[in-house]
Amino acid sequence: MKYLMSFTFKKLKIPDVILVEPKLLSDDRGFFLESFKESDFASNGIDVKFVQDNISHSTKDVLRGLHFQSRPKSQAKLVTAIKGEILDVAVDIRKNSPTYGKWVSEILSEDNHNLLYVPEGFAHGFCVTSEQADVMYKVSSEYSPDHERGIIWNDPKLNIEWNIAKPIISNSDSQLPPFENLDDYFA
Repeated sequence: MKYLMSFTFKKLKIPDVILVEPKLLSDDRGFFLESFKESDFASNGIDVKFVQDNISHSTKDVLRGLHFQSRPKSQAKLVTAIKGEILDVAVDIRKNSPTYGKWVSEILSEDNHNLLYVPEGFAHGFCVTSEQADVMYKVSSEYSPDHERGIIWNDPKLNIEWNIAKPIISNSDSQLPPFENLDDYFA
């Protein structure tokens, strides 16, 4: 049986952040989908070499972020929820960008199978809206503790609508600086 797998690529309000909807083949046995195909992604503006895959497991109301790595170890990310559901958020931190300081969010879940492409120059975070979630993401640069940076999740200037009453935050994430103190990492 031959079939042609493909994706739908949708630019969001910040056009560099792209929602990727994979085509799903399903039958009474289950389903199959391609979650990444270099040629399809490159022909739709995502010409990135991913070098590391990460998986995180979290419980309801866990909020992770907002994280990024500074140059020369900055990371583009391709994020999906393989179990459960998350609200995934990307914040533009490129000072010369017309969308600097703006954010977009998407629901990623095991039901919709969507992926979110977050390019370099963005802070990224997510919160878990289901009882549990397993999140898998590809990154374009290996993890580098010396380049790890972040922004406090509840920064009033960003005013991100996380839609959870009592987020569970790590100690390190609760100590991240505000957006206004952000250095010029991506000018």
